[in-house]
Amino acid sequence: MTGYNLYVIIAVIAALVLWRRTRSMYRPIRGKGLRLLIPILFMLPGLSLIANQNVDVPGWEFGAAFGLGILFSIPLIWTTNYEVREDNQIYTQKNWGFIAAFLGVLIVRFVLRQELSGMDPQSLMALFITVVFGYVLPWRIVSFIKFRRLARQQSY
Repeated sequence: MTGYNLYVIIAVIAALVLWRRTRSMYRPIRGKGLRLLIPILFMLPGLSLIANQNVDVPGWEFGAAFGLGILFSIPLIWTTNYEVREDNQIYTQKNWGFIAAFLGVLIVRFVLRQELSGMDPQSLMALFITVVFGYVLPWRIVSFIKFRRLARQQSY
């Protein structure tokens, strides 16, 4: 029953991310775009899982997990763009490819979780948190840069 609860939690989190993302297509991004970086702050408590003393994972595995996360970020970066609409506000560009990319990343993570199920749970969680950092950090930073570039062009 514990594994089932984990899948429900992951499905709820994925649904919330998709809901927020589709909702943002219809609302302008206010301010200087710093809100795009907030998910990185929410992830910071996850560092405690990586630094846990009970995690027995070689450093190269953390590097491989981070590298895999960077690979996962590429389709998210490609499908995240911004546009200026008629009201002169900046919006997230409507792109349903993002949803396909996000769901693809989620499915690959589920498959990897099943393949690595023989690991102890704390080490597995630390590696998956590293993967998440690997795709959220570059995706959000590049999204912020894309937003700022468009905002700068608009102000000229």
